[in-house]
Amino acid sequence: MVVSPSGKIDSEIVDRGMAVLAEWGLDPVCGCSGKSVCGRFAGDDKARFLDLKDAWQSDEIKAVFCSRGGYGAIRLLDKITDDMIAARPKWFVGYSDITLLHAAHRRAGVVSLHAPMMKHLAEDKNDRASGLLREVLFGRFSGYTVPGHPLNRPGSTVGPLFGGNLSVLSGLRGTPYDQIKEGDILFVEDIAERPYHLERMFYNLKLGGVLRSLSGLIVGRFTDYEEDCSLGMTVYEMIKNMVAEYDYPVCFGFPVGHVKENFPMPEGMPVQLSVTTEQVALTPEQVERKM
Repeated sequence: MVVSPSGKIDSEIVDRGMAVLAEWGLDPVCGCSGKSVCGRFAGDDKARFLDLKDAWQSDEIKAVFCSRGGYGAIRLLDKITDDMIAARPKWFVGYSDITLLHAAHRRAGVVSLHAPMMKHLAEDKNDRASGLLREVLFGRFSGYTVPGHPLNRPGSTVGPLFGGNLSVLSGLRGTPYDQIKEGDILFVEDIAERPYHLERMFYNLKLGGVLRSLSGLIVGRFTDYEEDCSLGMTVYEMIKNMVAEYDYPVCFGFPVGHVKENFPMPEGMPVQLSVTTEQVALTPEQVERKM
């Protein structure tokens, strides 16, 4: 089922995205408010919530695709219970404002998928990110190997993968949906945020002890902004300085965010992160079996 828990979306984009899902062999349906408009939202709060509830509680729906991000999912959080998500676990797909709903899945103990949405599928159905999304949905997640970055801090670690949009995660601090946990491999991305806003959010994570508790950090793409030379450093250099005193691996420029190469990231899944200056490997954690 395609749902729109946040912003309104052009119905043609939804139709084209659903056509791609049908090409994959799925049988997509659209939630009642999936193409609706109520101000800046896709339907009023009640309608958007009921679509989510219906999708989660249906035995026939095997995956829930968010049409887009924007703003609006925060209005629904206090209506969502853990059991609503966990009683019939299924893939939940989206990113950006949908980071809020990934946090709700983390709280409910259900793995979800930070990944491209309808507009991406409608415009770039044959690109790498779309292909990887299809692979994950059909049970074939083997991980990624991508080029390194000069600022990378080498190392190898394992832990649950969690993260998403930095602004959204910051807005959840101090709430029951603040789900960044000790030992996590955190990934972050953002769009159209000024560098000093990003620095402020990273200071929040640092002063709150979050950065100290991680087992790894994946810095994704920060887009639609201009570097602020008055800060004396770039955004990536600022982040490197923020975590300089810790010893876990850190990688920069990972293909996740508001970009065409937005690789699917299984939120809450145990993974292994291996970082060098030459390359970064993110793979499912290998669990040793006792004979």
